[in-house]
Amino acid sequence: MIKKLKFRLIILSMSSLFILLAVLVSGMNIINYNSISEEADRILEILSHNKGTFPEFKNEYNNTENFVDKPRKPMSPEVPYESRFFVVLIDDSGNVLQTNTNKIKSVNSDQAVEYGLKVSKNSKPSGFVDVYRYIISKENTGKRIIFLECRKQLDSFYSFLYASISMSVIGYIIVIAIIFFFSGKILRPIIESYEKQKRFITDAGHEIKTPLTIINANTDILEAEIGENEGIYDIRTQTKKLTELTNNLICLARMEEAEQIELIEIPISEILSETTKEFEPIIKHKNISLNLSVAPLLSIKGNTKTIEQLLSILLDNAVKYCSQNGHIIVSLQKRGKYAEISIANTVSENIPKDDLSKIFDRFYRCDPSRNSQTGGHGIGLSIAKAIVQRHSGKIYAENTDRLQFKIIVLLPT
Repeated sequence: MIKKLKFRLIILSMSSLFILLAVLVSGMNIINYNSISEEADRILEILSHNKGTFPEFKNEYNNTENFVDKPRKPMSPEVPYESRFFVVLIDDSGNVLQTNTNKIKSVNSDQAVEYGLKVSKNSKPSGFVDVYRYIISKENTGKRIIFLECRKQLDSFYSFLYASISMSVIGYIIVIAIIFFFSGKILRPIIESYEKQKRFITDAGHEIKTPLTIINANTDILEAEIGENEGIYDIRTQTKKLTELTNNLICLARMEEAEQIELIEIPISEILSETTKEFEPIIKHKNISLNLSVAPLLSIKGNTKTIEQLLSILLDNAVKYCSQNGHIIVSLQKRGKYAEISIANTVSENIPKDDLSKIFDRFYRCDPSRNSQTGGHGIGLSIAKAIVQRHSGKIYAENTDRLQFKIIVLLPT
């Protein structure tokens, strides 16, 4: 349990940190990319409004008289001298009417035509092709496509992208190493509390056994002297219940303490059939019908003693809580890599869905008033869950539409 808790803490920390870093890195780079795109689009809009040329600047671009839609912020007069662009004019039939590569040295007319024809097929009015941001403006003669070189801006963007990812990965590894190192210290109070709880249960169980043995011995002596009566019967009944509860608590504590159990190949089909036969007299006595369906020759990797205990707990639970004159269905079948054991019993009313996930908790009861009727302690299914977990299996409960309560166990074959 402690190892699982430590593992979950590390996984939760890793997941949370990964999501946080992913959001931060993605957010910063998206903002950076959008900033580059918006700046390029501002320049392309100016060129588009002026048919592929820059207007004349005065002090600031905001003061020019040749541009109708003023930009959102002042633009430096150096922009026309810093910008490298080329223009391609294409008619509606897809023929190239004109190219202008005077403002760029890295692209010739043939390359400009190739870029123009490639972009003219796109439905997007703007975007990136290689290192060029383009804008398509419709004119009377066709489409004017303006390409702005953004090599430096994109190189800067990718440098920042790689640097931010690299730093995030390094930081992620360092933080996870710190969390892994200190996780034991973080969980130490919980571990100590858990260990004290298990030790208390084990020690208290052994201490309780002695007075229970003495009480039973004195009860036998008293019964021999005065004969059997209702008081002696009640003492014997209650001490028997307390003994069973003590043994179950010690069993559960020991099972949780054990790191692993010896697993060998065991015939689960034969074990289930034999265990069910042991309950047949009780089932008949309670006037309950039994339907047994066991797939033959199924085996699992398990521990015979604990698997028998598991099946006894589940069958005992089904008998205790089966409705009057009801029926119990026991089945075993192969389900992929698992052997599926299903034990269902009829009930007078279905268990609420919120309670289904809690029935394997210690001392949990859906209806506390039934304690005296069933004679159970509310710990049997907790032991069953611990056994299944020791076998790397799964256990869960569900209701059916026919007023049936079913417990399903999956054990790996």
